[in-house]
Amino acid sequence: MLDVIDITKIFHRGTVNEKVALSNLSLHLDDGDFVTVIGGNGAGKSTLLNCIAGVFGVDEGSIVIGGKDVTNLPEHKRAAYVSRVFQDPMKGTAATMNIEDNLSLAALRGKRHTLAWKVGKKQSKQFADIVATLGLGLENRMGTKVGLLSGGQRQALTLLMATINKPNVLLLDEHTAALDPKTSAKVLELTEKITRENNQTTVMITHNMKDAVTYGNKLIMMSEGKIVFEANGEEKRNLTASDLLEKFKTIGDIVNYIEENK
Repeated sequence: MLDVIDITKIFHRGTVNEKVALSNLSLHLDDGDFVTVIGGNGAGKSTLLNCIAGVFGVDEGSIVIGGKDVTNLPEHKRAAYVSRVFQDPMKGTAATMNIEDNLSLAALRGKRHTLAWKVGKKQSKQFADIVATLGLGLENRMGTKVGLLSGGQRQALTLLMATINKPNVLLLDEHTAALDPKTSAKVLELTEKITRENNQTTVMITHNMKDAVTYGNKLIMMSEGKIVFEANGEEKRNLTASDLLEKFKTIGDIVNYIEENK
């Protein structure tokens, strides 16, 4: 489903500020794989997601999604293959539009469409049924402007919008970091439910070691633009948060991790 093949990304090449963000990095995910990504400050986690999403081009290597080489596709054309949920709950929705209209726009993501995107009665019922699966009662508030929702409600809705068309790859960029612990746990619970039911191939960045070992069937640790540790299947299930902290110590990134999570 996703093949990141020997990609390298260098910022400010040839200047005193040159930074190798990714160095010959490769990652393979099958259909339904859910990989959690951890690493210290500057490890290359967000750059990896940005390269997969098409925000940044790569200097070397290639990216293949669903068997299609998307390396040279710009971000707006890659939207047909990739959806993303950001850390900020405000980024994934239109605050001045209601829940129903936000879902309507999300359903058109990556597709050719005209300005006639308003919702009909049949689709309205379908959207309400989908929102009901969140278990937040929002199906009774479909006409409510999204800007009036709580951060957790909004992020849950953003997650639903990101997966409504069942994208090839879902990118979760620390999508619970801005939420309080209780709300974060709820959104992660919904994340697991939605990705499992959709058999959704997912890449999730997190700084929470417990979440990193709890969710997904794969885990990678990054440092200096490279994958320095990888765990799959049984090895992943047997990992603990303490194990990961020890790994941070061995690669010398424990200071960065502590600084990021103060």
